[in-house]
Amino acid sequence: MRKRILLYALPILLACSLLIATLPAFGQSYSFSVDQLAVDVFYEADGSARIIYQFLFSNDDFAPAIEYVDVGTPHSNFDLSRVSATVNGQAVTHITSSEYVDHGFEVGLGSYSIAAGQKANVVVVIGWIGDVLYKDDLEDEYASARFMPTFFDSSLVHDNTDLTVTFHLPPGVKPEEPRYHEAPGGWSSDAPEAYLDEEGRVTYTWNNPNANAYSEYEFGASFPLAYVPAESIQTPSLITINEELLFGFLCFGGIFAAIVGFIALGVYASRRRKLDYLPPKIAIEGHGIKRGLTAVESAVLLETPLDRVLTMILFSIIKKGA
Repeated sequence: MRKRILLYALPILLACSLLIATLPAFGQSYSFSVDQLAVDVFYEADGSARIIYQFLFSNDDFAPAIEYVDVGTPHSNFDLSRVSATVNGQAVTHITSSEYVDHGFEVGLGSYSIAAGQKANVVVVIGWIGDVLYKDDLEDEYASARFMPTFFDSSLVHDNTDLTVTFHLPPGVKPEEPRYHEAPGGWSSDAPEAYLDEEGRVTYTWNNPNANAYSEYEFGASFPLAYVPAESIQTPSLITINEELLFGFLCFGGIFAAIVGFIALGVYASRRRKLDYLPPKIAIEGHGIKRGLTAVESAVLLETPLDRVLTMILFSIIKKGA
């Protein structure tokens, strides 16, 4: 019998092995580096922004092909129909909402997927995004532009990234009017490079050849409010909600409420049990139960539950041997 089972099992195991070998590596995770990342943020006269990302991806030799690139945005107020992308200069059309980032989109590379051991330049253009300007904290007549480039999961990306971020301020801003904000931690404290771009806009450029593609870096600059509409300036809420703290508070509150509920239920049940007994009565001679009555008669007059009265009658009958 054992030989027969083994003979039946060998073809099944062989077929399973061949099937597994031919299936795509769904369980494998991406593993890559971003050798270079250049981000240009154009702040427009209407208070919106246009963002251009230029990625140089290097896929690891053992990793699956990079088929999708998820790009995060500061919030959901952007026009997905005005997002475009290219891979090594070839346009791709799969651009839709991302399943992995709360605010952002995914770019499907399609036939231009980056194979294991290969490099590719991926350019992503976000044509319009709103709500990018805030009231400056230091000067009332200034607007504050703050921006954090997209980043990747640290379990997927590794090695250093030569990161360059350039702000292109609104048209008309004079070179002496704007000011830059402090560079993020780990970056040089030197002033960013300032110059006029091809459109004559004032620009600030930060560069760090030893940055990475998984950290959160925030950059900022301020310029006079006169160059953008007043309604484009966002007023920060006086109350900010930390989602993680809120979740923890709700969990703790739920546990605490459950404990209080169990205690209240126990107290209520205990009181209900007490209500099952008759309240005590005080009687004086001549107004209470007459003396000389049998135990059963006294129990009836005292409104004793009938089951107990019947038990007393049965006990009396047994005792008398009736």
